[in-house]
Amino acid sequence: MNTTQRWLLMLCAACAPLLLYTSIGHTQAQAAPLEDLSAFPQTTLTISSGSAKHLFTIWVADTPAREEQGLMFVRELPADKGMVFVGPEPRIWSMWMKNTYVPLDMLFVAVDGRVIKIAHAIPHDETNISSDTAVSGVIELQGGVSDTLHLKVGDVAKWKAVAATASAPAG
Repeated sequence: MNTTQRWLLMLCAACAPLLLYTSIGHTQAQAAPLEDLSAFPQTTLTISSGSAKHLFTIWVADTPAREEQGLMFVRELPADKGMVFVGPEPRIWSMWMKNTYVPLDMLFVAVDGRVIKIAHAIPHDETNISSDTAVSGVIELQGGVSDTLHLKVGDVAKWKAVAATASAPAG
């Protein structure tokens, strides 16, 4: 065995425990179990854009676990469905698309119900998408719906509050 072969063998021997350690760590890390979307509260969302009113049925992410899950692993999202993320008080929201398989339009909604920002999110993109300012909620709709319906900043979004949701603009 020459010097190069001996050096490679020593390198492999030194790296093997590290590889084993990292692979065990990844297999032991358990994500919280996903909640079926049918268990999320649902409500009606109306977005008023000029003289047009657009209706959606939305799931409400009203707990930290539901916020974390969001629309992860959803493979299809109909154009008339979506999700709203709400908290007990306005805050700066930061969203991402980890484990999200469908493109989404994210509408950031001020306390008065006005849409203050629309972002077009790409599946699996882990770039943070921020509201940039405190908002009462974030609405996720099928990617492209905001363009198709000509939704824009300044439109008004209102959803019917559900029991666990305290910050929905009155509707």
